[in-house]
Amino acid sequence: MHAITNSGWIEVITGSMFSGKTEELLRRLRRAEIAGQEVAVFTPAIDDRYGDDVIGSHDGRSWDATAIDPETDLQQIFAECNGEAVVAFDEANFFSDSLVDICEELAADDRRVIVSGTDQTYRGEPFDPLPQLIAVAEYVEKFQAICAVCGEPATRNQRFVDGEPAHVDDPTILVGAEESYEARCRHCHTLRDD
Repeated sequence: MHAITNSGWIEVITGSMFSGKTEELLRRLRRAEIAGQEVAVFTPAIDDRYGDDVIGSHDGRSWDATAIDPETDLQQIFAECNGEAVVAFDEANFFSDSLVDICEELAADDRRVIVSGTDQTYRGEPFDPLPQLIAVAEYVEKFQAICAVCGEPATRNQRFVDGEPAHVDDPTILVGAEESYEARCRHCHTLRDD
C-alpha cells in the first residue's frame, strides 16, 4: 500500500516472449515475501508448461500459484484471496478482459497488484487485456528480448508451425515455448499470408 495515500496500485510487466517478464514477476514476489507480505498468485489453467498450480520461468525458477479457468467468471479470485497484500497474475494475456476490472477492484481494496504478460499477439497486434491494463496501471515496465535472427532488441513473438512462420489466420492463442516461438525484432518478424 502506498504510504501517503494508503491505497493499492497496479504494476504491469510486459514485453515479448523470452524477455524476462516472469523472472521479474518472481523477483518482485520474492522481495514481497522477504518484506513479510502475504502473496496470492494466479495463473491461467491453460498454461501448464511448468505443471499445474505453478508459474515458471524459462530459466527454471517457479512459484506456487492457483490455476483458474481464464474464461470463467474471475470473481472467484476474491474467494481465493485471504487478505494478501500482494496479488499477482502471470500470463495475463490468456485472461478475459474482465481481468482489468478485477485488478481495479483489488487495487481499490488497498492491494498491490502485479500483472505479467505479453502485450502483442504473434501477429504483432495488441494482445488484450494487456493494453487496457497498461492504461490503468500506475507502473509499467516493457521488457525486450534479443532477436533470434539479427541480435537487435526484440519486441515481437515469432510463432512457428511445422518449422515455418505461422499463417496470419492461425488461432491467436497457442501455449508454447522454444518449440513454437522465438523473439524477433520488427524487421525480422514474419507472417505467412498465402
